[in-house]
Amino acid sequence: MPIATSLPKSGAALDTLNRQLEELSLEDFLRWSADTFGDRLVQVTSFGPTGMVILDHLLRVAPAARIVTIDTQFLFPETYAVWEEVERHYGIRVEAFGSQLSPQAQEEIYGPRLWDLEPDACCYERKVRPLEAALAGQAAWITGLRRDQSSTRAQVPLLSWDLRNNLFKLSPLAGWTRDDVWSYIRANRVPYNRLHDQGYASIGCTHCTRPVSNGAQERAGRWAGKMKTECGLHWQLVPQSRPGGCAV
Repeated sequence: MPIATSLPKSGAALDTLNRQLEELSLEDFLRWSADTFGDRLVQVTSFGPTGMVILDHLLRVAPAARIVTIDTQFLFPETYAVWEEVERHYGIRVEAFGSQLSPQAQEEIYGPRLWDLEPDACCYERKVRPLEAALAGQAAWITGLRRDQSSTRAQVPLLSWDLRNNLFKLSPLAGWTRDDVWSYIRANRVPYNRLHDQGYASIGCTHCTRPVSNGAQERAGRWAGKMKTECGLHWQLVPQSRPGGCAV
């Protein structure tokens, strides 16, 4: 597929382009992405299984690709461990972005347990605002969204326009299943978060993540007991009444 100099942001032209992109292999899609967006392409990952499969492929076609993570300062020790393993395994440095407020400063301003009392506000401060900083000046960002992760993600396209952040959004594994992802990880010995071996299907902050039973929806352990399914990074998936709005 030829490199596009001006990509459609909406409408029938974008739908047509997505149908063309669906025909590409993962590696070819990432190669097209790297050729199209150049050094203004960034992958944002929380080191989840889908993100790790993407990263493993991306570094083959674009070894100097920019890889970013959002450090909320409330991550599990196992998440920091796989972060270090990824840097060691691939010989890269993952850029970290985080809130300008320390956990202590957040408590002083908003009160204790903001994640419990106002989880959308907590996600906005510790995830959404850092993401905005990470995406500044970029042309496209790569996410780990898949259609089978939850009902809110069932219609995710490969390519969309992120109106809030003013850049394109890529979901290379939108059409893969959980089994597809884990089969690849095991076959290729891709690093992964060891909490997945303990029943955690989707992993975020320590306060808002729980293990789930076999067969449960992949994101069922996130914000359990609350009317919340997204952290706000993927704002199109969140009811617009929420201020802050997360597998990347």
